[in-house]
Amino acid sequence: MRILLLADEESKYYWDFFEKSKLEGIDLIISCGDLAPQYLSFLATFAKVPVLYIHGNHDYCYTDTPPDGCICIDDDVFEYEGYRIMGLGGCMSYNYGPNQYTQEEMKKRAKKLRRKIKKKGGIDILITHSPAYKLHDSEDLPHTGFEAFLEIMDKYKPKLFAHGHVHINYGRDFKRESMYKETKVINAFEKFIVDI
Repeated sequence: MRILLLADEESKYYWDFFEKSKLEGIDLIISCGDLAPQYLSFLATFAKVPVLYIHGNHDYCYTDTPPDGCICIDDDVFEYEGYRIMGLGGCMSYNYGPNQYTQEEMKKRAKKLRRKIKKKGGIDILITHSPAYKLHDSEDLPHTGFEAFLEIMDKYKPKLFAHGHVHINYGRDFKRESMYKETKVINAFEKFIVDI
């Protein structure tokens, strides 16, 4: 399956200079958060595949203006073409805004999904906005990753973990992809195509 991952910055390649042919061969589109709902709605209009999303810390407008034609997988395990996709949006709590969580709150959210994961027989893909703790994250509080995501990867061994939140222009330590044990980890900033 070929997945187009998106996060944090609307890609001019897909929005300003859009051509339908740019989506050929894409089997699924997933937003890892902090994208304009209009952008996701635009892609959903032209894509012949589902557009899934979770909430980033700046996606508070989704309450009043959710992305049309898209599927929210936040706090859910969504199955598509045999792939089980778990979504947990938001970032570390830094000013008590929406879609912000403490380490404990994120662990509780993940724990609530255990029954769904068991019913599906596991997960293949983990989608979040924030990175995992000490894995593609930063030292400042807003960009500190969640320990719960490491625990999920340790327990369920998904093939892919994709996140956003840490931008490419934050510094030379930016990591686009790496491995965590058996899981491929991708920072989806702007756009990234991955095959699994």
